[in-house]
Amino acid sequence: MKILRPDHFTVLSVDLDATRDFYTELLGLMPGPRPDLSMDGIWLYAGEFAIVHVVRVERLPAERQGVLDHMAFRADSLEPLIERLDARGIDYRLIRTPAPWQQQQIFFHGPSGEKIEVDADIAP
Repeated sequence: MKILRPDHFTVLSVDLDATRDFYTELLGLMPGPRPDLSMDGIWLYAGEFAIVHVVRVERLPAERQGVLDHMAFRADSLEPLIERLDARGIDYRLIRTPAPWQQQQIFFHGPSGEKIEVDADIAP
């Protein structure tokens, strides 16, 4: 067996509509097909891949699962995202990586408290 690539992130949500709107309006993901599972939820796609699975829960667990710190996405530009975050009043942290990487990274939180990173190369 060899790992081919990351597959998806699962986000717990008490409000599916707000979570869907957050990921579609800010990151441009699109809702798409999802199997008939035993729990309510949505799958959000980047192209042909369902990369964010959202599961509806009555309340978020007091104790979080695991030790993962954040989910990260690669984008072609951060400017549209920064405009959308500013328009919604969402706090973020923007950093520039040191040479030779030449990229910007933006960190912010989703509606369930999940930390999100989006990276983009800096145009020369």
